[in-house]
Formats: sequence, structure tokens, C-alpha cells
Amino acid sequence: MTRDAGHRGGLDEHAVLLAAGLADLAVSTLGSALGAVRGLLRRSDTAELAAQAEQDLAARGRLVLDRYAAAPPAHLEVLARRAQARRSADDV
Repeated sequence: MTRDAGHRGGLDEHAVLLAAGLADLAVSTLGSALGAVRGLLRRSDTAELAAQAEQDLAARGRLVLDRYAAAPPAHLEVLARRAQARRSADDV
């Protein structure tokens, strides 16, 4: 599928080129990932590495939940609590 200088490929040719490029990218990425997995399996500290990865994932999950699940306190509520704390400190 070579292109001539004056020949414009149709949509079919373009789709085939994109699919071939995507397939090549997927194969090369999969090959790299398999090589990394093989390297990890050869390590003597695989159990420690897996435990550390689990801790890292749990910490990341905690950060995500803290960021998105909990609503921050209302600004006026925080100001009211501070003012109340100051008033009670001044009364003592």
C-alpha cells in the first residue's frame, strides 16, 4: 500500500493504515510489558516487592477517596467555629 505522489488514499486505506499502526503499537507495548513481568519474576525479593506495591496502591486509593469522597467543611461553618472558640477563650 504505497502512495503515489498525486494519489490520495481513500477512507478504507486510511482505516487500514490506522488499524495496522494500532496493532503494531499494541504488540510492541505488550512485548515490553511481558519483558518487564519476566524481569520482575526473576527477582529474589518478589514477595517484598508485591507487598510494597499493595501498600502503595492502598495509599493511592486512600488519597483518591479523600480527594473525591469527602466534602470539605463549609467555609462559613469553619469561620463560625473559630469565632466561637475565640469568644469562649476570651470569656475565660
